[in-house]
Amino acid sequence: MLEQTLDHLQALVSFDTRNPPRAITTGGIFDYLRDNLPGFNVEVIDHGAGAVSLYAVRGTPKYLFNVHLDTVPDSPHWSADPHVMRRLDDRVVGLGVCDIKGAAAALVAAANASDGDAAFLFSSDEEANDPRCIAAFLARGIKYEAVLVAEPTMSEAVLAHRGISSVLMQFAGRAGHASGKQDAAASALHQAMRWGNRALDHVESLASARFGGLTGLRFNIGRVEGGIKANMIAPAAEVRFGFRPLPSMDIDALLATFAGFAEPEAALFTETFRGPSLPAGDIAEAENRRLLARDVADALDIPIGNAVDFWTEASLFSAAGYTTLVFGPGDIAQAHTADEFVTLEQLQRYTDAVHRIIAAGA
Repeated sequence: MLEQTLDHLQALVSFDTRNPPRAITTGGIFDYLRDNLPGFNVEVIDHGAGAVSLYAVRGTPKYLFNVHLDTVPDSPHWSADPHVMRRLDDRVVGLGVCDIKGAAAALVAAANASDGDAAFLFSSDEEANDPRCIAAFLARGIKYEAVLVAEPTMSEAVLAHRGISSVLMQFAGRAGHASGKQDAAASALHQAMRWGNRALDHVESLASARFGGLTGLRFNIGRVEGGIKANMIAPAAEVRFGFRPLPSMDIDALLATFAGFAEPEAALFTETFRGPSLPAGDIAEAENRRLLARDVADALDIPIGNAVDFWTEASLFSAAGYTTLVFGPGDIAQAHTADEFVTLEQLQRYTDAVHRIIAAGA
């Protein structure tokens, strides 16, 4: 089936599903999938802002496969057209082949090589941090024993990953000449820098926290803006930061702690995006869900890999009560890179695994 997978992948790569600009419609790649899933009941829904989902079901499957079809924008460093897949000796190169159109192509190939029961949910808004497709599906309450979310995991089952939270902070000071002695709150930039030192110290204090092979809190101050010039006190400053907690960490409690490090209180502190950890729930519930996902991986003969630091929409399914694992071809190190690639060995391994699952009527 590898050749069929490659043929489908070549077609999928040719469709421009870059996100942004969120210009994805119900035609194009979704017409291709509909045409190549004979025998499936197919439902395509436009959720707005480039978020389109395709839900395809054949028979009465126990498991749902989820794959996002949108990609990040290509960078200027690509050596050739990113939407023309190149076949090399041991790999293929193209925008989205690793993250994660390779999995979509494998599912289509495997479904056509068997008449077993299968269910697929393809989405197009994962890269937008605006998961309308998954939210709309979850609202329907359709029952499945487990959900297998495709992301690059080297064709191993990932049972746990970090959550994610992004925050916008604004600090307010008082403009003035910088020659005189300042009080601690005069400069918005000084406030921001003192806040950053306290935040970094707190992150360091959590270095020994652990869950399922993951350690510590990942934290990054990604952008600082403010001030006018060197001899003027900064009247305003803005900080954007993010953190990736362990499944055992409480995001709301972390947000309150980080907000409390601002002295005086920040003029604005707002979370701009949140994704829960995998598994979702408090530490006891998360561990129970992790064990249930391990049982599914064992039952499907999928090798179990290590927990990962990157975030996936698998956590959204977990938070909704589904037993969920992450499982897909390729190496996350290739995701979002110029000349992105996935190896033929990884595509073969994943295609064989999903064909085995579908052929068994799962």
